[in-house]
Amino acid sequence: MMLLSRRSLLAIAAVVDIALHARPSPVAAKLLAARHALPPRHLETLLQTLVRVGILKGVRGPRGGYELARERRKITAGDIARAAMQETGEEGLGPLPQSRLVDEVVGPEVEAASAAFLAKLDNVTVEELCRRAQAKAVFGRGEAGADFTI
Repeated sequence: MMLLSRRSLLAIAAVVDIALHARPSPVAAKLLAARHALPPRHLETLLQTLVRVGILKGVRGPRGGYELARERRKITAGDIARAAMQETGEEGLGPLPQSRLVDEVVGPEVEAASAAFLAKLDNVTVEELCRRAQAKAVFGRGEAGADFTI
């Protein structure tokens, strides 16, 4: 069972990808989508959400795209997952069950598990994920530029 939604997983991957590729120029959504085999339109709404919460910065123009809004050591996977979950539409899921079992037993346990899960993600920075990606050469050699942020 996957605890992280596909949207959150994609958001974390997109931010790490941007952190690795945004030097010297911003990453175009089209290139980001191509690297992850996704339609650009699907990714664009997620990227805009990340801009709204201050994780990414959008750069307009012919050489525009996305770059990090903060240093990668100051962005955690938990920050990104929370941002992605904010925009998740649950309208089609129907109403939440309403019973004492849910309110007093199941709900608090699920809430505690969710908090522990996000707390673990809060300990993983984009910097750490970038180092792992570079060590494993996930984009091949030389494709991901160095981060010169001080």
